[in-house]
Amino acid sequence: MDIRITPQKLHGAVTPPASKSMAHRAVLAMALAGGAGTLSNLSDSQDIQATKRCVEALKAPRPDGELPFLDCGESGSTLRFLIPIALAVAGGGVFTGHGRLMERPQQPYFDIFDEKGIFYEQTDGVLTVRGTLTPGVYRLPGNVSSQFVTGLLYALPLLSADSTIKITTPLESSGYVDMTLDMLEKFGIAVENQNYAVFHIPGKQTYTARDIAVESDWSQAGFWYAANFLENRVSIQGLNPGSAQGDRVVASLYWKLAKSGDVDIDVSGCPDLLPPLAVMAAMRNGTTRFVNAARLRIKESDRLATTAALLNALGGKAEDGPDSLTVQGITSFTGGTVDGANDHRIVMAAAIAATHSAAPVTILGAEAVKKSYPSFWEDYKQLGGVFDVL
Repeated sequence: MDIRITPQKLHGAVTPPASKSMAHRAVLAMALAGGAGTLSNLSDSQDIQATKRCVEALKAPRPDGELPFLDCGESGSTLRFLIPIALAVAGGGVFTGHGRLMERPQQPYFDIFDEKGIFYEQTDGVLTVRGTLTPGVYRLPGNVSSQFVTGLLYALPLLSADSTIKITTPLESSGYVDMTLDMLEKFGIAVENQNYAVFHIPGKQTYTARDIAVESDWSQAGFWYAANFLENRVSIQGLNPGSAQGDRVVASLYWKLAKSGDVDIDVSGCPDLLPPLAVMAAMRNGTTRFVNAARLRIKESDRLATTAALLNALGGKAEDGPDSLTVQGITSFTGGTVDGANDHRIVMAAAIAATHSAAPVTILGAEAVKKSYPSFWEDYKQLGGVFDVL
């Protein structure tokens, strides 16, 4: 689906959808607790559908020795969270996905599997993992993705004895680990966190069912913050200012970008915010460098390249480096055509940029928002956005 947006200022109130990051964690904890309790304010995004689908596959009866087949869609969280969980509860699994998902690196797990004697094989977009997850010491780099840490934090409490996770390089995106620890605690799981360098996990633990309401998503709120930066008037409702979500930092980064002059912003802890932050950066007085951003190259798209392409297609000045994105401020977007790159965050960033454009903006592949924010276009229209489906 391609969309042509006629520039128009947005105004009104909007409530971002439920946090995708928290919803993944809640769905998995609920399943490990036996499915009792209730889960409310759950987004129906494609990523959450993937996690729910995989949970059902894990629970389904199978012939002895047959591994569950787990279709993770395009969700990196689903895949990386479930690999160790599947080993703990089903002796492994056969994982597949769509888009660029199966190209994302899994080497931190593979290194562990080599050490622990767990079989794995990846061919033609299918990853098969088979073996027994045993108590002990697990070493993980902290600079690849916190998703590996979360997967083990969910699985290791189920084992017969205590385990330890040792982080071998400084942990990036610690806010996502905070979300994990918060959710585990809600479901009765104890973890000792030693300054994000060592995690002690007692074995023989049991997930305890409870009722959970998923918070609104600070990651998605970032796009509405960008809208306000571009002189729209959007009241963002339903957010928890004391949330464990690391992307709540968008509130302070908004004001940092509002000041004139050159500035560096470290996005290692909030990589999902880069596209809306880059749209803000394009409309400020000064040059903005987003640094420690290499992991963005292995998202739904090469998000450093596609964010730069988005801005440049609309008359901006952006250049991506191996680990960075540099954006020079301009006064207005010119309009043009943006390739959504099958990336929900690129599509939404382009839609916000269109509100401050001198001419219409066409977005190719606008349906990508279904991955995380299915109601985005409805909300955009409700706020006064004007667009035609081509």
